Amino acid sequence: MVWCQTPVPLSCCSGGPLRDQIHREVQDYYGKELQKSEDLKTNACVTLARPLPKVVRDALERVHEEVVARYYGCGLVIPESLESCRILDLGSGSGRDCYLLSQLVGERGHVTGIDMTKDQVELAKKHISYHMDKFGYQKPNVEFLQGYIEKLSDAGLADKSYDIIISNCVINLAPDKRAVLREAYRVLKPGGEIYFSDVYASQRLSETIRKHRVLWGECLAGALYWEDLYSIAKEVGFKTPCLVSASPITIGCKELENIIGDCCFVSATFRLFKVPDSSQAGPSQVTYSGGIVGHERELVFDANFTFKKGEAVAVDAEMAAILQSSRFAKEFLVQASTATPQGCCCKGAKKKICNPFELLDQLAAPGPACCPGGTCGP
Repeated sequence: MVWCQTPVPLSCCSGGPLRDQIHREVQDYYGKELQKSEDLKTNACVTLARPLPKVVRDALERVHEEVVARYYGCGLVIPESLESCRILDLGSGSGRDCYLLSQLVGERGHVTGIDMTKDQVELAKKHISYHMDKFGYQKPNVEFLQGYIEKLSDAGLADKSYDIIISNCVINLAPDKRAVLREAYRVLKPGGEIYFSDVYASQRLSETIRKHRVLWGECLAGALYWEDLYSIAKEVGFKTPCLVSASPITIGCKELENIIGDCCFVSATFRLFKVPDSSQAGPSQVTYSGGIVGHERELVFDANFTFKKGEAVAVDAEMAAILQSSRFAKEFLVQASTATPQGCCCKGAKKKICNPFELLDQLAAPGPACCPGGTCGP
């Protein structure tokens, strides 16, 4: 049974004062109240155990134990094809994901972590020399900055300076999600990607939930209604979000359950791409080369598309543009096609899964399960 704290509501205020208070409350929660992952009161900020690729398992074993102990994340945010990439981690906390990615980008790549909590940034910085020695690097390929993910320019992050942005259960802690995604779009290079895990709600949250201090710290009070992610992402310039995975969130505190009521929460991973306006594509047949390390036989791109080596797959114009303009371009042969794209809403075609709660239902359904890409198995 998890320990349950008496609710302490945030004061009723709006605009800047409320935003500033939320920042202070979250900093106190992660800098002072939480000393280890076992102090969390829900599983919203706990990564569920899943089989990991060997290269990721090996990299994780080389991360300092204190860094791992002070890590609070709701997913595994390790995309594919990272060699020599420049990566930005929004809300890097103790630096666990940064140090993991440091090994995967190699000494020629670079990882920047930014977090608003001073204690977490100091902890991450403390172990830079330890990890560079452990990895055998001549000079650090990681840096940690203190700052707000809604104001990356204040931390000196330039336009079009990163190949990939990751974030692990942090965007929900930001009062202004639109500003976060706008800034992410700004600092990404054309063809770049934000690959992030976060918490989403089945409905828009009540004021009671949104002003609850503990629920903010537990990543629930700031959760977006999942449909709002799609509208905000497209508004700031990204292509339609690609849903990758979803995991259920449980609350082991009756007091918090009573406040939340019938609202449900899910941990979901999405990938968003900054596709240049000049990248034109129509419905296409794409064939994967098998050249991505760790994914030689097939690449599970998201919940809707799995690409097997040497096998042509029909995709819509948006997916074709993503593959042509991103770091995956060299791994795919893209050919114009008139065939019905996978995931198209045309009659008789398989509809894309966009709702993470729908994906959860499919994963929980008994009997043969449909895997990403539409291939079914026991």
